[in-house]
Amino acid sequence: MIVTTTATVEGRPVSEYIRIVAGETVVGINMFKDIGASFRNIVGGRSAGYEGEINGAREQALGEMVQRAIELGAEGVVGVKIDYESLGQGGMVMVTASGTAVRF
Repeated sequence: MIVTTTATVEGRPVSEYIRIVAGETVVGINMFKDIGASFRNIVGGRSAGYEGEINGAREQALGEMVQRAIELGAEGVVGVKIDYESLGQGGMVMVTASGTAVRF
C-alpha cells in the first residue's frame, strides 16, 4: 500500500479514484503527563509524554485510514493530510488522517 502526501506517485499513474478515506483517534493526556508538561513549560525542553501520545495517535489514525482503503480494494492513498485538534479543557486531542483511495 503506497501512502503519500503527494497527489501522484511517480511511475504509477492513477487508473481509478475510489473515494476519500479517513481515520480518526482521540487520546487523553493523563494527569502525570500534564504535570511533566507543566514543569517543561517552566524550565524549557520537550515533553516526551505528550510527544509519545501524539505519535501513537497519529500512527493509529493512519492505520485506520489505510485499513479503510484496503477494504475498498485500493492500492494506495494519495493526498494524505493529518490534522490535530484539541478537544475541550480536559487534555483530549483528536488526530485525523485523510486522503484519496486509488488504484494504479
